[in-house]
Amino acid sequence: MSNPASLVILGASGDLTHRLLLPGLGTLLKQHSRPDLTLVGAAFDEMGDEKWKEVVQSALSESGCPQGRIDQILATTRYIKIDVTDPDELRALLDSCPSDPVLYFALPPAITMKACEALATMEVPPTLRLGLEKPFGADAETAHELNQLLTRIVPERQIFRVDHFLGKSTVLNLLGLRFANRLFEPIWNAQNIDHVVIVTDETLALEGRAGYYDKAGAMKDMIQSHLLLVLAMFAMEEPARVDELELRDLMAHVLRATELWSGDPVADSRRARYTAGRIGDRDVPNYVDEEGVTPENKTETLAELKVRVKTSRWADVPITLRSGKALGDARNGITVILKPVGHLPEGFKNTPAPNVISIGMKPENIAVGITTNAEGDVLDLEDSVLFTELGSSAVRPYGEILEGILDGDPLLSVRGDIAEQCWRIISPVLQAWQDNKIPMDEYRAGSSGPANWM
Repeated sequence: MSNPASLVILGASGDLTHRLLLPGLGTLLKQHSRPDLTLVGAAFDEMGDEKWKEVVQSALSESGCPQGRIDQILATTRYIKIDVTDPDELRALLDSCPSDPVLYFALPPAITMKACEALATMEVPPTLRLGLEKPFGADAETAHELNQLLTRIVPERQIFRVDHFLGKSTVLNLLGLRFANRLFEPIWNAQNIDHVVIVTDETLALEGRAGYYDKAGAMKDMIQSHLLLVLAMFAMEEPARVDELELRDLMAHVLRATELWSGDPVADSRRARYTAGRIGDRDVPNYVDEEGVTPENKTETLAELKVRVKTSRWADVPITLRSGKALGDARNGITVILKPVGHLPEGFKNTPAPNVISIGMKPENIAVGITTNAEGDVLDLEDSVLFTELGSSAVRPYGEILEGILDGDPLLSVRGDIAEQCWRIISPVLQAWQDNKIPMDEYRAGSSGPANWM
């Protein structure tokens, strides 16, 4: 049985609410009805209850939520016009909630900060929970300042920093693969693994996100947040149990031990930006010609970072993190390249390729490349692949995130110290890029990246 809760979406008139939050909530309600949930939309825009209910009806229907449950939500939901930076209006909003309030900040970072500053001046309900979208600060210093501000409002365990990239099924699939299989866990170390590549390459270009992306770029948008968290789960030690304390402590341990491969940001990072090209049946303009882009920002659309984890398990294993837009092939996952066998018996006609374990995150699957004897000549060695799809959740990532917030379980939340460590790791690179010590390479949209990266 779920506890009564009032989910208040601040910025309810925005794209995030319509496109992700409400559809995600719909998939959650389809699986778990949560009869005691009250939904409240709040924003500065004029909308009114009727228009808000139309938005809710449309989004929940699109996600497959049963109409009977939608009707229950519509019967109690309302829309409130509010200035979220005004302490008096925030106090009135919280006082109007019929049950434990959850404030979800679907707002630009600067507005979220001002709203939190207003909340810090108030006495808030002891059960108040906060849900915040990335970025969590703009660098290590501002991330620390944000953490200090948030913990003036509520305890850390009631702060939910959202990373939609890591839904519950993705997290548990990776943990299950590693720790529930004798086949994998004994080789998950520097004695057997040669190197690791974690990639999120997208075929999508800017897609109207210039307002945010042109100030962030691939390093801040993807590597600083998503990919370093994936690395932390990939490289963590075995937890005694799957709970928020164990999992997040072990992730923090990995990130504290993570640093640039050589210590030199010039040698350990690369950046590039796409030029005009074609992806499938659509033409993609030069990035600097996209609407809303400021060329002087020197924003990268492809970033690569090489790091190490300074523990005995991962000593001298290079780990490459890469993310980019407008590329020819979409790739999203972890590739583990194993070392060659210690000795190959004489008599075979060829040297086998390294064994490779590929863990797909979107879609979720696993492929294991092994060496087998060829059908025609048994002394010939060839590559074979074992492949399976991993279980996916019927609840969308944002639904899983909302479930954790409503239940007060921060398993999928980014803890404050983890957010600060992610910024620490990339800080030398950001400074080197700002100082123009690393060239901005170019690649044609629809290609696999810059020619000199191959």
